[in-house]
Amino acid sequence: MKKNLFAISIILMLTLTLSACGSTAPSAQKTPDSSVTETSQNSSKEEGEYPMTFNNYGREVVINTKPQKVLTLGPNCTELFVALGLTDHIVGNSLKNHSRGPLPEYAKEFEKIPELNYGSATREAVISSGADFIYGLDWEFGGDSLNTDELETYGISTYMNSATSMEEIYQEILDIGQIFGVTDKAQAYVEDQKARISAVQEKIEGKEAPKVLIYDSGNDGVFTCSGVNFESLLIGMAGGENLFGDLTEKAWITVSYEEVLAREPDVIVIHDYDSPSVEEKIAEIKGNDMFAQLDCVKNERFVTIELESVLPGNRMAYTVEKLAKGFYPDLFN
Repeated sequence: MKKNLFAISIILMLTLTLSACGSTAPSAQKTPDSSVTETSQNSSKEEGEYPMTFNNYGREVVINTKPQKVLTLGPNCTELFVALGLTDHIVGNSLKNHSRGPLPEYAKEFEKIPELNYGSATREAVISSGADFIYGLDWEFGGDSLNTDELETYGISTYMNSATSMEEIYQEILDIGQIFGVTDKAQAYVEDQKARISAVQEKIEGKEAPKVLIYDSGNDGVFTCSGVNFESLLIGMAGGENLFGDLTEKAWITVSYEEVLAREPDVIVIHDYDSPSVEEKIAEIKGNDMFAQLDCVKNERFVTIELESVLPGNRMAYTVEKLAKGFYPDLFN
């Protein structure tokens, strides 16, 4: 009898122990989801809730309060702020030498914006501006000019404009909208861009893509853009094919006139900004013995586009529409 009671006691103890282990195991294994980043957590914040954290192309940008004084370094950056109704936040802009002026609908607002520097922003001008936030083209930073770490010590947060895909520029727009409390306006702007681009692509569907040479300038060769340049993406969405889209080592490249001749472009897209003028660039092209052999030059298949229109910002749909009309004039006229 004692042996039986002892055996029963052992069995009861083992049963209780196993039950306890089974009830605690799941909670002991539960750990935070390490895949959730600060950026994705921030996206769930209510409008106007700070601090906000963003992953800006590998840089962590923390916004503790809504910025009040903004520098927009680049015409595309400035116009995006105007398009989102944020003109009054801008205390200075730069790179007007890379611009042919705003789109007509934004001209009145642009008159209110002070000029920080006509060309690239200088360190001295930025630091003395009183700004607390910069939205600027990535080429305005680095080297001996603007250092984002140094700017932080002056209380200036920096969000770089550096998109190479539509997803990235749309995210930039949404991030700016969140930072400045205009999320609905930013979302609506993105949706409008998508709809307008889709309308163009539906119209050109099935058409053979013309081979497009982007002509920024010429001297010892042609300064053009590669397949990793944002402009190459816009060319493709407008139904064209970048003549040098297979080159991907860097965004801007110089190619020889012989190579252009060998690839036989169907259309030449000419950048319009600063100097020389578009008319002078066309004269350069027509006066070049190599270019003169091309059918597109003989037939004057030139499409002009403002340089700021091929940078990531607010003009994606505008640019796709304008380029498509140049590539397929019969279809759109």
